[in-house]
Amino acid sequence: MENQSSTYQAGNSWLQDNSSSHDVLAQNGRRQGPVHSAFPSKPAEVSSVKDLYDFICGGPLIEMIGLTPENVAESIDKWLMHGSHICRLFQLNDLYLTEPQKIRIYHYYVPVFLWCEQEISRHASKFRDGEEVPPLVIGFSAPQGCGKTTLVFALEYLFRVTGRKCATLSIDDFYLTAEDQIKLRETNPGNTLLEYRGNAGSHDLPFSVETLTAVTQLTQEGMKMKLPRYDKSAYSGRGDRGDPSTWPEVEGPLTAVLFEGWMLGFKPVPSEVVKAVDPQLEIINKNLESYYDAWDKFVNSWIVIKIKDPSYVYHWRLQAEIAMRNDGKPGMSDEEIRDFVSRYLPAYKAYLPTLYAEGPNGSDPEHLLVIAIDEGRNPILAG
Repeated sequence: MENQSSTYQAGNSWLQDNSSSHDVLAQNGRRQGPVHSAFPSKPAEVSSVKDLYDFICGGPLIEMIGLTPENVAESIDKWLMHGSHICRLFQLNDLYLTEPQKIRIYHYYVPVFLWCEQEISRHASKFRDGEEVPPLVIGFSAPQGCGKTTLVFALEYLFRVTGRKCATLSIDDFYLTAEDQIKLRETNPGNTLLEYRGNAGSHDLPFSVETLTAVTQLTQEGMKMKLPRYDKSAYSGRGDRGDPSTWPEVEGPLTAVLFEGWMLGFKPVPSEVVKAVDPQLEIINKNLESYYDAWDKFVNSWIVIKIKDPSYVYHWRLQAEIAMRNDGKPGMSDEEIRDFVSRYLPAYKAYLPTLYAEGPNGSDPEHLLVIAIDEGRNPILAG
């Protein structure tokens, strides 16, 4: 839905710089400085609640999240309230939305939030009155550039404005330190897939277990912890774990933990599969065996954002870099973008088919939402 001049830039360029956004930015510790609208600016007036109701009912996720037109009619005030909150976050006039804006809000963000609420209710129902309820960990497995960071940003905001606390984590937060990344590179000479951070093997798994264990224990008022953050700009872009003094603090009791990543839920596949894609993947595939216990077993409910073609990742990255250049910021050259994406494409080709066919590693089909999106990052009917 974005045009070329207002594209998704690694989760940072879809939002406008306003006071309500800065409250969230300060909490999640991921974004700094002015950001831009996710949406085109040409307006199209929303004529009536009835029109909006019809539009909502025509969305591709309604049936998938178990809603009927009758359910939507009964909860239309809730839809309007959530839509209004998202408009405030993105500095939009909720009475004067473009078609792409309406799609993003009422066919995507609000339905996903309602699904998360359903999952939270089911999760809480498993505990007796008076028992401490640990936060529901919702995993988001989605390719780079598809909008997962902005989706999580919007969901986090909706939780906050509806009076619930949640924490956000990315698999990026668990990258090896710069020193350990050098050791990994030296241990795997000539393997371009492990030359830089990204693939399985480049994460500090004990650190992720420690962090995820601690955050899921924030069940009482006054319990606090700092959430790790990774500084991708350190060492001329090589990256390093951020200084703990810069990590955002979160306080219990938490309702949910939103955990996102491009390879979250990937599981090892037969060696002949990875060899056919790229022999360098063999060590990646072996490394992946340890990831279930470090990441996936913590996830209670899953959202998988599905794409038709992994090459979308290259196009999205190219759009983001073009937008950065147009804004006068340094960006990668087309060749650098191609090299960057080439380090991830083998894993997409090897693991996405299994992810889409079987679900994430250890997932329960009853607690899995698969959202197919097109190259414009809009939800579509799968099939």
